[in-house]
Amino acid sequence: MHWIYRLIALIIDSIITGIVGGIIYAILLIPFIISGAVFGIVPWWGGSLLFPLIYGIILVIYSAILEVSWGGMTIGKKLLGLQVQTTSGGKISFDKAFLRNISKIYWLLLLLDWLIGILSPGKKMQKYTDRMAGTVVVQSKQPFGSVPPPPPPPPPT
Repeated sequence: MHWIYRLIALIIDSIITGIVGGIIYAILLIPFIISGAVFGIVPWWGGSLLFPLIYGIILVIYSAILEVSWGGMTIGKKLLGLQVQTTSGGKISFDKAFLRNISKIYWLLLLLDWLIGILSPGKKMQKYTDRMAGTVVVQSKQPFGSVPPPPPPPPPT
């Protein structure tokens, strides 16, 4: 269940950063549209290289900054009750957060990172870059902030 929660958190964070990346991509594309060069240059390098690069950089920076400033959580991790911490249980630094998120720069690297983490010996809750950074993702609370219902009131006397 741990890896499914992590995947859902990644999808939530990807939607957020995808919107931001799309806006930045559109802003970068406007000069080419205005100049009329959009059909000669942009489909080759813009469509296939520029957007994934912008998106990957934004996702890495977003994840690293939020994990350091929000106590080991991004928006997706917060919703799923996940928290990144060092293997000794402490807060992570920016360099550790950046290292553990660097594989998010391109989806194939992230897939390999997850597969190596799942299939190789070691803690099963760590992707490969988590091991390199000395971090682990733990379940800090119930997903979506759910709390158990309060106990029933005492019977009347």
